[in-house]
Amino acid sequence: MTNRNLLEPPETLLPTDEVAQQELDTGTDPSRVAAGHPAFSAAWASLAEAALEAGEPVAAYAYARTGYHRGLDALRKAGWKGFGPVPWRHEPNRGVLRSVAALAKAAREIGETDEFDRCRQLLLDSDEAALEATGLA
Repeated sequence: MTNRNLLEPPETLLPTDEVAQQELDTGTDPSRVAAGHPAFSAAWASLAEAALEAGEPVAAYAYARTGYHRGLDALRKAGWKGFGPVPWRHEPNRGVLRSVAALAKAAREIGETDEFDRCRQLLLDSDEAALEATGLA
């Protein structure tokens, strides 16, 4: 028996997309992975992160926004009610959390301070470890 706080929602754990993850892990271009698996947030996060590194914040914003929305859809499908823990330690959650972080960074780059704050707060509410891992702590 666990001593879980019944007022706090349970952790949301996304299912693994083994095929899409393997494609990314073996070096398939993230744009091909995103085209073949459009619901796979990790591909969109990879595209957003690369655009940020290339100094293209508008492209990064668009990629990250797609990963964010596809990730929210996946979280809701997995039982998430719009709040509650989404742990970083669970690898399949990282795509959506990375997308949120990339969206925050791109928003900051283009002067969308409110968007940056909302995304950062979503990461904090999901799992503080996500802030550390994505450089937003």
